[in-house]
Amino acid sequence: MVVDFRQYTLKTGAVQAFLEMFQNEGLEPQRRILGNFMGLYRTEIGDINQIVMMFGYRDAGERERRRAALYKDPAFSAYLKKARELIVKQEVRLLLAAPCNPRIDGVEA
Repeated sequence: MVVDFRQYTLKTGAVQAFLEMFQNEGLEPQRRILGNFMGLYRTEIGDINQIVMMFGYRDAGERERRRAALYKDPAFSAYLKKARELIVKQEVRLLLAAPCNPRIDGVEA
């Protein structure tokens, strides 16, 4: 299993607007196409203009196939155009699960 860890630094004061836009426009196409949505988190202490979202996949190949399909989706494209206006910096990491990690429902090991 791999986890797609996506950290975004947003424009100052844009966290709430981003969270609302994600919930109203970005979540549905990502759940529908990517599946295995593990959560969206905002920073409470530290850089308060950062959010983190994570998705789980069987392997890097599954992630690549699903993300390619996502970028072809009109609803996601419309959301992404608006979301990019709020994003200052993006960091993406592909994390490999340690053997002792708990199983994530819907993600094959």
